[in-house]
Amino acid sequence: MRKGILSLMAVGVLATGGLTACGDDKADDPGSSGNAKKAKIGVILPDSKSSARWETADRKYLEQAFKTAGVDYEIQNAQNDKAAFQTIAEQMITGGVNVLMIVNLDSGTGKAVLDKAKAAGVATIDYDRLTLGGSAAYYVSFDNVAVGKLQGEGLVKCLTDAKVTKPVIAELNGSQTDNNATLFKQGYDGVLKAKYDSNEYVKGPDQWVAEWDNTTAGTTFEQMLTSTPTIAGVLAANDGLGNAAINVLKKQKLNGRVPVTGQDATVQGLQNILNGDQCMTVYKAVKQEADAAAKLAIGLAKGEKGATSQKVTDPEGKREVDAVLLTPKSITKDNVKDVIDDGYVTVAELCTGDFAAKCAAAGIK
Repeated sequence: MRKGILSLMAVGVLATGGLTACGDDKADDPGSSGNAKKAKIGVILPDSKSSARWETADRKYLEQAFKTAGVDYEIQNAQNDKAAFQTIAEQMITGGVNVLMIVNLDSGTGKAVLDKAKAAGVATIDYDRLTLGGSAAYYVSFDNVAVGKLQGEGLVKCLTDAKVTKPVIAELNGSQTDNNATLFKQGYDGVLKAKYDSNEYVKGPDQWVAEWDNTTAGTTFEQMLTSTPTIAGVLAANDGLGNAAINVLKKQKLNGRVPVTGQDATVQGLQNILNGDQCMTVYKAVKQEADAAAKLAIGLAKGEKGATSQKVTDPEGKREVDAVLLTPKSITKDNVKDVIDDGYVTVAELCTGDFAAKCAAAGIK
């Protein structure tokens, strides 16, 4: 596991409402554009393959917030191409954005882009993923160690409910170049280590999945199951990786018998839960994250100073970054309805075909 671990230092109460704007302080704020340029915000999303959320949720909610505020904006997706990521950033900077918000593909590429923006007097925000060694003035995300803890606790509950004794656990971690994946692993390993140390669980295969690629995850898990056919639980870091494992388990008629975790509360992940093939996912209310980031970006674009209620430490840059960290939620078959009620996924999207009856059984109408 990478040594760079994000440490959290809470300063005040966690809340989206912890963001404030003070126009009198713009000259003193390193994150403020500090000039009278027309407000224009640039956002670079990472891809549309690793998780559906970037296009189906983040883009939608950010656009809604910017349109409501009446600010000029541009949102582009780098589609996991590092060269394209840098080209998009350069075009946005030369095109007159005075705030740049990024979801980095890796810390090296992210740092280069953030440094270039800072040199051009553009205020910067790390969205969802912290750029290690970077220069973003602000960071908006979820408490990602808490996300991993929920996954670990969820897997333990599923195994306990199934009365599995001394299960062999396989871990499908996210991309090692994504600091969030490191934090998720820190969270679930913290839960599982106690089980390994007490000899209640057996630690099985444990591998990172480059670029969160679901095809790679399927191949990796197939190799895991071949080498360790006694795997009885799968800690998958998101719904895409979880689904890849489930597809392999289906071939061996083990789906539903081997608990699998996830994250992101995607339609596919929720359907797997309703089907009994996935035991849980983690719901991150992306609208809250997008609204918090948009509020901060809009203020900065107008030359105001942003203030947050928390800080995080970048261990590589050895600096503290003003942050907003939101709270994740565990989702099982018992509360899938919560994701629907929150408007993140619609009944029409989730309850198609054979899932209509399963939705009704779960109280979803």
